[in-house]
Amino acid sequence: MSLRRPRFGSPGPLGVRLRIAMSIDRRGFLKRAGASAGGALGAPACRTLGSTTASSGAPPDWAAVRAEFPLTRDRIHLALMLLTSHPRPVREAIERHRRALDENPIEHFEANFFHADDKVRAAAARYMGGKAEQVALTDSTTMSLAVLYGGLVLGDGDEIVTTTHDHYSTDESLRLAIARAGRGTRLHRIALYDQPVAASEDEITRRLVGAITPRTRLVALTWVHSSTGVKLPIARLAEAVATLNAQRPATARIRLCVDGVHGFGVERESPEELGCDFFAAGCHKWIFGPRGTGVLWGRPEAWTGHVGVVPPFEREPYGAWMKGELPKGPAGPMATPGGFHSFEHRWALGEAFAFHERIGRARITERIHALARQCKEGLSRMRGVKVQTPMGPALSAGLVCFEVAGLPAPEVVKRLAAKGILASVTPYATEYARFSPGILNTEAEIETTLREVRALTTG
Repeated sequence: MSLRRPRFGSPGPLGVRLRIAMSIDRRGFLKRAGASAGGALGAPACRTLGSTTASSGAPPDWAAVRAEFPLTRDRIHLALMLLTSHPRPVREAIERHRRALDENPIEHFEANFFHADDKVRAAAARYMGGKAEQVALTDSTTMSLAVLYGGLVLGDGDEIVTTTHDHYSTDESLRLAIARAGRGTRLHRIALYDQPVAASEDEITRRLVGAITPRTRLVALTWVHSSTGVKLPIARLAEAVATLNAQRPATARIRLCVDGVHGFGVERESPEELGCDFFAAGCHKWIFGPRGTGVLWGRPEAWTGHVGVVPPFEREPYGAWMKGELPKGPAGPMATPGGFHSFEHRWALGEAFAFHERIGRARITERIHALARQCKEGLSRMRGVKVQTPMGPALSAGLVCFEVAGLPAPEVVKRLAAKGILASVTPYATEYARFSPGILNTEAEIETTLREVRALTTG
């Protein structure tokens, strides 16, 4: 029996022969892609936040950054950590691909299918550290976490350590991983702090290290807790895990896995600098990426043993299938779920990373921390308001969670919305009102918001 597979070029049920360019010959394909792409991905990226800024090389001011977004001006947007607006360079890239796919879907697809994903992975690697082959492309944080935990093989008796502060997506991904693993695999969930506003680096580190046992193979954490606004000292925790790993054989090594979405695009440290093994994040929040995009980054040695979850649409594994061989290829592409995606969004993701880089990562971090501190300090001075998020930047980022005495969090958010201020409620059993000031906000907007919160305590 032959193991040769039919090629995509075989006639379909309607007798239409579509030549999908998934050639095994990498050089031949890239040559065609370069010739066919034309102005699609080959066009120079937008380099301006204003032409004078680009020519002078000076970083843009915050008004110029805000002008890149079509956000309504009759609202104060303090919930963009849920879903962002697209800046101009991202909108234009999406539109270029959307128009090309509408006008000539087959040729644009053929010209860009591998080529564009490679460029996006390269842009992500420049921002996140390491090499493009370390990056898997996904549609969200949830998909990244599912791919991560679904593809790591756990043995009978292995243990996962996680926390009581994590999001539904982490908890459910871990539960499903345990359900697929061998009998005796255990999930150990701990609290890293009791009162978020009083959390300390020492306490968090002590509790995590104390929970790790000889059976522990995975540690699953969240960089910034959307439940409280607490930012974990990931670099310090990574050092602690590395110390434990130095005393273990390679087969018993602990992998440190991080849901990083609410630090990604806020904090200046890259995943490589944090020292974690895996880093999962959606890109349609603080990164200002296209809606429906995400990344999963892993250290080369951490990817070893990851078996994937969804068949990847990549050159090497598809070529192996054609020959009846086992799949192989670089880790990130191999973990990228295959199938057809919203290509106009995925292929525009590189513009979001470039947008951040043009503004300056350190400037973004400084700006967000300053606005968040202004918000926390103002709230903490109000009678009847309790801030739940730590004040200092070591254990907080851009999320500010708080309570107003006598008002449930949904009512606080509802009343602020009636005043044109958009906040959110933490989606957990314990609910807090939550602000997420970012680089699209101003000091004046924060003062207006504080005034309206104060009115809630007196009315």
